[in-house]
Amino acid sequence: MFARRRIALLVLAAVAAVSSLASAQFRRGFGERNGPVRMAPAIMPDSDFTVCRIMYTSVRREASGNGWRTDYPYGEINFMTRLSQLTKTRISRNAAREPQQWVVRLTDDTLFNCPYVVASDVGTMGLSDIEARRLRLYLEKGGFLWVDDFWGTAAWAQWSREIGKALPPSEFPIEDVSLNDPIFSTQVNVTRIPQITNIQFWRGVDGTTTRERGSDSPESSFRAIRDKRDGRIMVVMTFNTDVADSWEREGEDPAYFAQFSPDGYALGVDVLLYAMTH
Repeated sequence: MFARRRIALLVLAAVAAVSSLASAQFRRGFGERNGPVRMAPAIMPDSDFTVCRIMYTSVRREASGNGWRTDYPYGEINFMTRLSQLTKTRISRNAAREPQQWVVRLTDDTLFNCPYVVASDVGTMGLSDIEARRLRLYLEKGGFLWVDDFWGTAAWAQWSREIGKALPPSEFPIEDVSLNDPIFSTQVNVTRIPQITNIQFWRGVDGTTTRERGSDSPESSFRAIRDKRDGRIMVVMTFNTDVADSWEREGEDPAYFAQFSPDGYALGVDVLLYAMTH
């Protein structure tokens, strides 16, 4: 127990120590917000770790949402940077030594080159029948999906309906994951699921609340779908929280970083290491 606590403290201290680099990295431009989309290539440029973001069609709107582009690309770029600093994981980099992340459609064959896919604002997602079939195939072949940043009962209803097209709840029930699950201790002992709000909302309320939908988002949840064959988690859902904003916006406000980023990175590293080892 002492060793695990010591590791947790070292990791969080390392996150805090490297946070001062974030502003410089934003100025250097790890990609451009709403700039050119980097679609996953037919052959990955190397075998190092990378993240693929799912490009999907939005069929409804959510406040503060931006569809599939929500938290793109800095959520992935900053997370990959910190992952390489806090663990021994080798990340994919381009010729300028910047992290390489990709965008993929569920209908693209390049989906199966992606070890780890993410999606945000999934309370607006709509899946066609072929997209649902492809997502199921990807996951059953060993893929991993993390969806984040969707808030309130309407967003949950939309997401649960759409993922149910790919993974019917009769076969693949959604569960709330206990904090004693191994996913929360792959490197850091995570003891709570932080409710992280986007930085604009946080500024607008002077940091007085993290409930973006008020009483309709009372607390954050960490939910999952397991492979029915071996029990591994293959889909993670962080609901009523915006974990990726703690990565994307880490360099924009020291107070925002201090309140949210250490917890966000601790959870992110644990989930990633679980995904890559199960």
